[in-house]
Amino acid sequence: MSPGIESSPAPADPLRVAVAERLADGDLRLPLLPRVASQVVALVGSPQTDANRLAELIHRDPALAGHVLRIANSPAYMPRMPIVSLQQAVSRLGFNVVAEIAFAASVQSGVFKVPGYESVLLQLWRHALTSGAFAKEVARARRLNVEGAFLCGLLHAVGKPALLQLVTDVARARGLPLEPALLFALLDELHPLVGLRIGEQWGLPKPVLAAIEHYGSYGQAGAFRQDAMVTFLADRLATHILDAAVFGSDQAFRETPVIADLNLYPDDVANLLSRKDRVLDQVSAMVA
Repeated sequence: MSPGIESSPAPADPLRVAVAERLADGDLRLPLLPRVASQVVALVGSPQTDANRLAELIHRDPALAGHVLRIANSPAYMPRMPIVSLQQAVSRLGFNVVAEIAFAASVQSGVFKVPGYESVLLQLWRHALTSGAFAKEVARARRLNVEGAFLCGLLHAVGKPALLQLVTDVARARGLPLEPALLFALLDELHPLVGLRIGEQWGLPKPVLAAIEHYGSYGQAGAFRQDAMVTFLADRLATHILDAAVFGSDQAFRETPVIADLNLYPDDVANLLSRKDRVLDQVSAMVA
């Protein structure tokens, strides 16, 4: 470069610009929270809740009822005897576990749908489930609310499926190429914004909204910093378990700063990593 001549900034990618314009205009189709999922959240938060109410709710959707029973009978939950009814599932696995299974299954069927991108959605869904399971384990280690942590972990990247639909729609409408590297970069960069809009529309609890918006910058989560930290560590655990190349080794993972910020000891981290097979069994049961 000649002295005194400044280089011009590289032009922004046309697809990135077009997606940003659509988001700024609010031109985005937000998925609705499936009715069963909404009702499950209400039941979990109700003091009058009991196993019969949960079983009755799930029974209203025969496909969901069959899905819950199949998962309850999977090796991941190791029932000693076959579970033949939803009431039995609640009795043996616990109310909260069955509610989590029903909520997750309902969200998957209603939200994670973009024709032609089934493999990407499966990857996103496995990450969501793994994050939800690990969020519970981190919450237990820190003696925090386990059920709330599951929701934070499961939904922290809920904006990605809606954003995937938006990006593919824009690329198709503008006749722009959609390279995988750019697609995943846009999902990573923009999903908190989209996820927050979805969470607000769904009326999600404030800790979950904070986790969606700030898990990657948990210092900005204010009163919900702890929830955001738990979610971020769950996300990092899921990434480490599902894609070993990201960290390269358990030792490299242990250097993740959020571990120290959560005041977790080496034994705590070793215990979390030891849950890998159990978590993956639960995830496999959910996606089968």
